[in-house]
Amino acid sequence: MASILKNRFALILTLALIGQGILYYSAFALEKPTQNKPLALFAKDIGDWHMTQEGHIDKETLDMLRADDTLTRTYEKGGYAVPAGFYVAYFKTQRTGQSPHSPKNCLPGSGWEPLQEGTLDISISPERAPIQVNRYIVARGDNASVVLYWYQTRQRVIASDYSAKIWLVLDSIRYHRSDTALVRVIVPVIQGNDTQATETAVYFVKSMFPLLQGYLPS
Repeated sequence: MASILKNRFALILTLALIGQGILYYSAFALEKPTQNKPLALFAKDIGDWHMTQEGHIDKETLDMLRADDTLTRTYEKGGYAVPAGFYVAYFKTQRTGQSPHSPKNCLPGSGWEPLQEGTLDISISPERAPIQVNRYIVARGDNASVVLYWYQTRQRVIASDYSAKIWLVLDSIRYHRSDTALVRVIVPVIQGNDTQATETAVYFVKSMFPLLQGYLPS
């Protein structure tokens, strides 16, 4: 009996996956193109935060990343001992294999060792629910940093890599869209004070998040 039930479950699961795949690729065939506001136009002054460095991604990395638009900057705020590194990679579609590279995989590949990982809720405004983001502490040699990152899709902030894949399928079916953005903030840890680095990163997110909405499709 157990064997029969197991085989039946496997059959149902297989059929469900096939049906999901058909719907998924049918939705991709009807995908509506999206266009973001160029990230290069993003504000260089955000309240008390001021851009101090405009980063550039080399061609080899861009070819591997396959993002349609990127932003790499450093912002500083008077009275804060450390800067905030700000990175956005936007993808108009994930139909042709383009997709964000999770920092969970990229940072170790760059020599950063994860020390802590979890999620963090950030209250952006009283009018909306807090957003949930990933929080990592990573180290390379004697240097450590706090990393906050998330995926941003149609009016949605997603922390989980797994949930991002599920929403990709659902949005492709319902809205014929697979566009997404990876948003990342990195703040160095000074003298082992990761609490202060986290507070700095959170404050920067609260400052820039409302502006970022105008540069990604809703």
